[in-house]
Amino acid sequence: MNYIDYIIIILYLIGFLGIGYFFKENKNSKDYFLGGQSMGWFPLSLSTMATQLSAISFISAPAFVGLKDGGGLQWLTFEFGVPLAMAFLLIAIIPTLYKSGIVSVYEFLERRFDASSRLLISFVFQISRSVATGVMVYTMALILQATIGIEFWISILIIGVITMIYSFQGGMKAVIWGDVIQMCILFFGIVICLFYGLSELGGYDNFINLVDKDRLTAVDFSKWGFNNADKNDEFGFWPMVIGGLFLYASYYGTDQTQSQRLLSAKGLPTIKKLLLANGLFRFPITLTYCIMGLVLGTLILQDASFQELLNSVYQSNITSLEGKKADLMVPVFIIKYLPNGVIGILIVAIMSAAMSSLSSTVNSLSAVTLEDFIKRFKPDLPDKKYVKYSRLLSVFWGLVCLFFAFFAGSIEGTVIEVINKVSSVFYGPILAAFILAILTKKTHALGANLGIVAGVLFNIYLWLYVPSIFWFWWNVIGCSITIIIALVVSRVVKKELKPGLDISIYKAGKKEVAILLSYFLLIVIFAIFIGEILN
Repeated sequence: MNYIDYIIIILYLIGFLGIGYFFKENKNSKDYFLGGQSMGWFPLSLSTMATQLSAISFISAPAFVGLKDGGGLQWLTFEFGVPLAMAFLLIAIIPTLYKSGIVSVYEFLERRFDASSRLLISFVFQISRSVATGVMVYTMALILQATIGIEFWISILIIGVITMIYSFQGGMKAVIWGDVIQMCILFFGIVICLFYGLSELGGYDNFINLVDKDRLTAVDFSKWGFNNADKNDEFGFWPMVIGGLFLYASYYGTDQTQSQRLLSAKGLPTIKKLLLANGLFRFPITLTYCIMGLVLGTLILQDASFQELLNSVYQSNITSLEGKKADLMVPVFIIKYLPNGVIGILIVAIMSAAMSSLSSTVNSLSAVTLEDFIKRFKPDLPDKKYVKYSRLLSVFWGLVCLFFAFFAGSIEGTVIEVINKVSSVFYGPILAAFILAILTKKTHALGANLGIVAGVLFNIYLWLYVPSIFWFWWNVIGCSITIIIALVVSRVVKKELKPGLDISIYKAGKKEVAILLSYFLLIVIFAIFIGEILN
């Protein structure tokens, strides 16, 4: 890196401070946490994708595709469940949540069940999300330290402080428009790496001749994910489709970081466009960084100096980066092959992705803390104090995430796999809670709560003692157990039932559902034949 790269980074950071200042006027809760419910589908779509496609996706997913044993284009199967989940949410879940007028998505559980259900899920979200975000920031800081020499603590402070300032000032509008810019930078960074990687390999034809053909297989119908003790029964078609449907339905519909964006929309027509855009555009973006991973993985096998530099960086930082060697592939490529100026842009891309995820987490955590806990004791907060508390909570949760970043331990395997595993423990039971709340009338709070606890505990049991079951199935199993236990307990134990809330089935979304289902078939067919297409 030289002065050009540092100038680019500094200008980028100053720009984001400006975004926070520009959107600093927030009058009430809907302004600060929902952007006044004035946001259009385009910025919300990019913001949603930016939160999901984080720095981990930019660095760790290509590493899985290009370097990890057993990796390759089977990563594309992660996307199969997305259009199915968007269709389900559009019809069955989101319209009801949106019309309820809530800020914290977990408030709906209290309206349908009682406060215990709301507080249970909210507490689980706050702990799991802050830890996961801390691990993400920790990993990015380590990688920046290892590759470009920025001290670990300086990286964390830069990412954390800048993010907290613009989130503190601008609230949801600053977060969303910041995500828009960061998503554009991230995608531009992926394209740059892909272009330079192909150039170093001597062009596309050389790449196709040199690439490991085993990594071109994306879809495997023979793997069911029930005999995975030796890690050879992963990423089969059926677990990725069915498990992915449950995972993404939970993530986009019931995780505050994502559902808050849906609740920020102008109306249901905006949500319709937002969910459709996410269902359609995620796959091309994922395909792009997967191809980038293949290109860089092929290059490292052909260029001994690339291997040597990666090994050298890894060995000199092995105490902090143990188990994350593959995750160094993209950052080492950046510093070895890219010219000054472009390096600065790519470092900005890494920082952008980390800041996008952190800003979303900080804003959503402050929203649920204020709505689910503080307002319970101070129900009549005036708007001025509400905004003040919101900003203070943004700082608090930013510091909590940075705390976890400073003290996160080493993680075995690519980071993205571990984070998805942790998510899969909780997402199924949480989705079940909302299915029970919205689509059943005879389930009471005790049944729902026992079902949630049973679902989570059973998933933890599977993680610790049943390695033969591929973790994508945990989303399905946890959801199913939660629903079964809740229904059985509610039938056996007689308790007072709250009247069922109004359920909104969005019949105006039929065309979009048809498009999403057709798109699902299209991407599956494309993935089956991708080896032949690339050749």
